[in-house]
Amino acid sequence: MVIPGETHILAINAGSCSIKFGLFKLNAALTPVFNGEIRDFGSIHSCFIVHGDASTDALERTFAIPDRVTAVEVLMEWLVERLAPSSLAAIAHRVVHGGAHRAPSRPIDKALLASLYDSVTADPDHLPQELHLIEELHRNFPGVAQIACFDSAFHSAMPPVASIIPIPRRYYDAGIRRFGFHGLSCAYLMKQLANLVDTQAAAGKVVLAHLGGGASITAVEGGQGRDTTMGLTPAGGIPMGSRSGDLDPGIAWYCSRKDQMTPAQFNHMVNHESGLLGVSGTSGDLRQLLSDAPGDAHAAEAVALFCYQARKAICAMAGAIDGVDTLIFTGGIGENSAAARARICAGLAHIGVRIDEPSNLINAAVISADASAVKVLIIRTDEQWMIAEEARLMLFMP
Repeated sequence: MVIPGETHILAINAGSCSIKFGLFKLNAALTPVFNGEIRDFGSIHSCFIVHGDASTDALERTFAIPDRVTAVEVLMEWLVERLAPSSLAAIAHRVVHGGAHRAPSRPIDKALLASLYDSVTADPDHLPQELHLIEELHRNFPGVAQIACFDSAFHSAMPPVASIIPIPRRYYDAGIRRFGFHGLSCAYLMKQLANLVDTQAAAGKVVLAHLGGGASITAVEGGQGRDTTMGLTPAGGIPMGSRSGDLDPGIAWYCSRKDQMTPAQFNHMVNHESGLLGVSGTSGDLRQLLSDAPGDAHAAEAVALFCYQARKAICAMAGAIDGVDTLIFTGGIGENSAAARARICAGLAHIGVRIDEPSNLINAAVISADASAVKVLIIRTDEQWMIAEEARLMLFMP
């Protein structure tokens, strides 16, 4: 089924081990037509899921997709069968590492593409796949405008005290700083907070806990990002599924001397062998670790570490903005794990956080107790919609 006629925006959200995508009608509400995901490529359990497309009716296929190149080929074949180039006003991409690009979105021209290729070493887990998708979509949908939506742009208002990395000044002058990520999710959450609660709450002191395979905590005040846990790359911050989070720099020196580890091997270790996976020795999936914890001390330790570090980071972000009025949980863990939220919030009473256990257990929209000084919410994030929204705004920018 080729979708003709109406104008649409195709949103592409490429991760290190997944590609999420969505098609939206170009109207004020950005009505979704379909959304899907290819995930876990590189394993025999790769999965291709689509919801909302009438021709597939909630397709779910599990088959081996050996690598990201094959994943892109599978997606291109599926999209070409359904979309005519004339049906697309734009194809919009989440570009994780925006580097010096501070605007929320901009057209992808030759100069921007060259700049992104120059930045690959700063984000080798995301940018190569994003660039490959841009090139393939240009080949399969010639003439359709492509737009880059930068995941780090939300954090561009962070003050220097939050963005400076304390190494020799020449690196800061060369553009090396803490950028922060999950910015499209942050922008969506703040928009939803204004719509679902009120604009006054969105203008107050907000801490966003995006907890999933990748995890970050962000402080927002007056609608502007003020600090966040991720840094120069998405490997920084709190421990994640397979990413270490912040490390003592001496560990790199130790691994180099003791194990003769190369810089590339060290980068692979901290991004793909660390975090919950590294501590447990079995899995980076918090659901699995919670299930295993009663009989597996290492799994229990990994869960405890994750919740402890998330709790510390929430306190730190509250300190960055001198208090917190609203705490929002999102991401796969933040939205779905009552156990993780309960453990994290149990140590936050001193900053005014008290949750209502029955509400927390059913993943209610509001999980704070009546006596809580801080409103605690669960908001399901939608990065694909936010990508499409940024593209829509850019298309109609005066």
